[in-house]
Amino acid sequence: MPALICGSLAFDTITNFNGRFAQQILADQVHILNVSFLVPTLRREFGGCAGNIAYTLRALGGEPVVMAALGSDGGEYLARMQGWGVDTSLVLRDESQYTAQAIIITDTDNNQITAFHPGAMQEAHRIELPARADLKLAIIAPDGREAMSRRARQLHAAGIPFVFDPGQQLPMFDGMELRGFIERAAWVAVNDYEGRMLCDRTGLTLQSMSRLGLRGVIVTLAHEGCDLWIDGQCERIPGVAAERVVDPTGCGDAFRAALLFGLEHGWPLRRCVELGNRIGALKIACRGGQNHVIDPVALGL
Repeated sequence: MPALICGSLAFDTITNFNGRFAQQILADQVHILNVSFLVPTLRREFGGCAGNIAYTLRALGGEPVVMAALGSDGGEYLARMQGWGVDTSLVLRDESQYTAQAIIITDTDNNQITAFHPGAMQEAHRIELPARADLKLAIIAPDGREAMSRRARQLHAAGIPFVFDPGQQLPMFDGMELRGFIERAAWVAVNDYEGRMLCDRTGLTLQSMSRLGLRGVIVTLAHEGCDLWIDGQCERIPGVAAERVVDPTGCGDAFRAALLFGLEHGWPLRRCVELGNRIGALKIACRGGQNHVIDPVALGL
């Protein structure tokens, strides 16, 4: 069963700061913040939430259908996805803009500071949701603001259950708008920080949110695993120890790809999340969001 992946396609410029942000940013001086980080390493990777999720989902044996926008410089990215066997029929090319760009600085504690230029992503709302009977599952990952809102309405109207994954776009929406996403979604997936912000903006608790007709609320907790909320009850799903901790970029996307893979196959949500923890631990041992190697046989899939 194909999974529709609505989200960003971007190029990531990834750098590393050999120190801790907390030692450079003075809490009582943020009103006059002026800091510079020496980043001795720099590399450019293919990224964006939709691209990262599609990469891992396809590697697991899933069937991603990407619904996203690329700019004039996106030809190589499009060919890359097609090389994986990904359905790119819903990818828009806007020749008047660049593909979205993320510039990421990671410190020694794996904290990250990101600057993001949306570029062609701002035109993603121009892509029409097709009338395809084979699309029975979707995820709304971070994308253009208008595109995310439109996708939620369209998917809900079409009766296609979707995962709401607001990610770094969460601050773009107010409480009423976020409640609208939640009311239309089948699942909500956030990290711990995003979960707190989502609760603060909506006035809901995770417990009450999980009782609003959602099939589950998933809150990832990095190496600690994740909390799975179903109908007001919370279960902590333990994390999986990584062989190495190299780069957290794309770990959340890898987790969500595993979640989609399990949902594609009708697994219980707990089993989907357990696979997500395993895949997240595997990804963090590799640099970039699309360089980890997955062996479905070794994973017992």
